[in-house]
Amino acid sequence: MKISTKDMILVALFAALTAIGAYITIPIPTVPITLQFLFCAFAGIILGSKLGALSQLIYVLIGLAGLPVFAGGGGGIGYIYKPSFGYLIGFILTAFIIGYLREKLGNINVLKAFIITVIGLVATYIVGVPYLHYALNNYLNVTTTWSGAIKIGVIPFVLGDLIKCFIVAVIAPTVVKTLKRQRIIL
Repeated sequence: MKISTKDMILVALFAALTAIGAYITIPIPTVPITLQFLFCAFAGIILGSKLGALSQLIYVLIGLAGLPVFAGGGGGIGYIYKPSFGYLIGFILTAFIIGYLREKLGNINVLKAFIITVIGLVATYIVGVPYLHYALNNYLNVTTTWSGAIKIGVIPFVLGDLIKCFIVAVIAPTVVKTLKRQRIIL
């Protein structure tokens, strides 16, 4: 994949925005509420599948390299043992899926944008919850059932995440249309 300077800047921008979103938190036990998903969804819907996923991959790699870009100022290779790390992996898939669907749908409206961001959100949960379950049971020695993992890894976040999906859906169609018109994105 050939990547232009403009694309590199946009990818870096969304990696940085996701890192900023990690610092805007509502602390609750196990997995904090952050704005990371909001910027992950924007990355996918604005940059498309490959560049959106690349922005999230770079975000995760920068954090694993030791920069404190994860929620609560975390970073380093040891973060893979955190119950929330699966959600970070999920962001890569999420940005790809949201971007892919936006590319396939062409012009999007609020409803289409909401649907594709919700699909992306489901992908985040599909990766995040099993990792949460595994990490709790195997790394932290906290015996947790699947329903328990859903109870702590999905239920507290669904409403807030759906609100984030709505925010993206309201803003994204205009932003995508404007950026396409300016030939900043395809």
